[in-house]
Amino acid sequence: MNQRESRGIAAVTLLDMPREAKRLMALVVDIALCVLTVWLALCLRLEHWVQLEPAHWWAVLGAIAIALPLFVRFGMYRAIFRFSGWNAMVSLAQAMALYTIFYATIFTVVSVPGIPRTVGLIQPMLLLVSIGLTRVAVRYWLGGLYRTILQKSRMPGVLIYGGGQAGRQLAAALSRSSEYRLLGFLDDDVQLQGNSLDGRTVYSPGELEYLIQELGVTDVLLALPSITRDQRKEILAGLSHMPVHVRTLPGMSDLAAGRVTMSDVRELDIEDLLGRDAVSPDETLLHRLIRDKVVMVTGAGGSIGSELCRQIANCQPRTLLLVENSEFALYQIHRELETALPSITLLPLLASVQDEARMTQLMQAWKPDTVYHAAAYKHVPLVEHNPVQGLRNNVWGTWVCARAAQAAGTSHFVLISTDKAVRPTNVMGASKRLAEMVLQALSAEPGQSTTFAMVRFGNVLGSSGSVVPLFREQISNGGPITLTHPDINRYFMTIPEAAQLVIQAGAMAQGGDVFVLDMGEPVRIIDLARRMVELSGLREKNEQNPNGDIEIQITGLRPGEKLYEELLIGDNAQPTEHARIMRALEDCLPWAELQDVLSALDQAMTANDVTALRAMLQAHVHGYEPAGDGANWVASSPAPLREHATS
Repeated sequence: MNQRESRGIAAVTLLDMPREAKRLMALVVDIALCVLTVWLALCLRLEHWVQLEPAHWWAVLGAIAIALPLFVRFGMYRAIFRFSGWNAMVSLAQAMALYTIFYATIFTVVSVPGIPRTVGLIQPMLLLVSIGLTRVAVRYWLGGLYRTILQKSRMPGVLIYGGGQAGRQLAAALSRSSEYRLLGFLDDDVQLQGNSLDGRTVYSPGELEYLIQELGVTDVLLALPSITRDQRKEILAGLSHMPVHVRTLPGMSDLAAGRVTMSDVRELDIEDLLGRDAVSPDETLLHRLIRDKVVMVTGAGGSIGSELCRQIANCQPRTLLLVENSEFALYQIHRELETALPSITLLPLLASVQDEARMTQLMQAWKPDTVYHAAAYKHVPLVEHNPVQGLRNNVWGTWVCARAAQAAGTSHFVLISTDKAVRPTNVMGASKRLAEMVLQALSAEPGQSTTFAMVRFGNVLGSSGSVVPLFREQISNGGPITLTHPDINRYFMTIPEAAQLVIQAGAMAQGGDVFVLDMGEPVRIIDLARRMVELSGLREKNEQNPNGDIEIQITGLRPGEKLYEELLIGDNAQPTEHARIMRALEDCLPWAELQDVLSALDQAMTANDVTALRAMLQAHVHGYEPAGDGANWVASSPAPLREHATS
């Protein structure tokens, strides 16, 4: 224990003493100062160190007899020294003024045998200085410490879950932090429990409920970067019912090689709650369509498109073409990849996939070997209210890109599809199924040189429009969390895993394949919301707990929204060489028949006839059952606006 810690412990012990004991201590100190100042006064007067003789003790007794009653009279022992201010100093000055008069009258004016007269003047000055200095010292020593203790007691009380190297490094970072109060460690290792790590006790996780009450624990920081996701989920399940805010360090691959710092601590991601351990990718499949090839990604700035670009860039293509309609999104992904992988040839290309002339120009100029078509409108309610634009972008955009790829001699064309294409209840899902049908029909045409494939999966964690960032924002704002239906559930997958599986699925394509990704088990969104509330250290506010923190409000299903999603139209999925990729056998229309359907849809879209559009989708997209009629915001506008919009 260093000297600073020893002083801190002594000060805390002093602060914890009863008030009467503190007053008695102050009285003893003042008596000692009376003795000391008389001795110093004699030494100064006689100009050498003296030993107190019997005659000198009259000066000591006189000092004590005069000083203590005056100090009591002026309330110097009623004041809290650590808060002593100007008024206390004034009281001290008044008491010492009277003390000087009385003491000097006795020992200077009247005189006492054996005591030099000048002692009656020197001693009061020394006593004034010494008493004043002790009060000032106590104020700055104990007062500052008291404020520090008070401030620290208001800081979040933190336990670190994990006594390994990461936990100890995090503890070192916390000890330098002025925002948190480190209370100890939690660890499942029985051999560590009850021992001390860097001066902090290691507790069993089973003691947490007691520790919350006893130590004031408000936060638990997970310092377990090397455990599996299943192990993390098990730990979080044990913490979920505790009123503590849980945060975590990222995995070992995400941590810098240096020391762990507080900046490494982050909020729990949804994959921490629901995710699974990703299967290591098959490197052969991952590189087959990419290494040393010209690769194009449409929708390169979107959630899936940007992650596809990252994964593709790591597979060393000869050239990566970034096609995006949003200037800002294109700028962001291009700058990111250019900074991270300067050796890759990157071409940022502004284009709409609906623009046939532009897409043909790009394909003919660069002759991409592989195209990943991720450009799409995917927000269900928005597409439901803007059905013409949704169909134009998702269906015609796919058709335009597919024809341009064919003409450019592209080897593989992979469409990023969705589970909402299966028995859709909304225009977005129907448009994606129709886009799949376009590629299936093109693939079945004789003399086809381009291999078309579709990869169908559910929600990806953290994508634009995801419930997770929305819920986190609503929790940070104090609620409520808005949920469309208590029984709604969804599949979830991380964006990196989805992107890797898309690339590997495309590499297995033989032509017209519909690949389905294994999404694991579906998750009830209300359970997800509740776990996010609990792991934020808060409680759900409901009828059973009216004093809770965050209310969950049910707002009703949005236009076109389903309670649950499916990945297969039938039950005919076949396994592939990859454990998490299946091949679905889906029926489709022949190209000659599908062309007539697309022509009729084009006429309905030109006329903005949404009723006819929905009828044709019902007739030709298997399982399409619109949930409600979905307001068309152009058709439902005031008459002058409608005339202008359709003119």
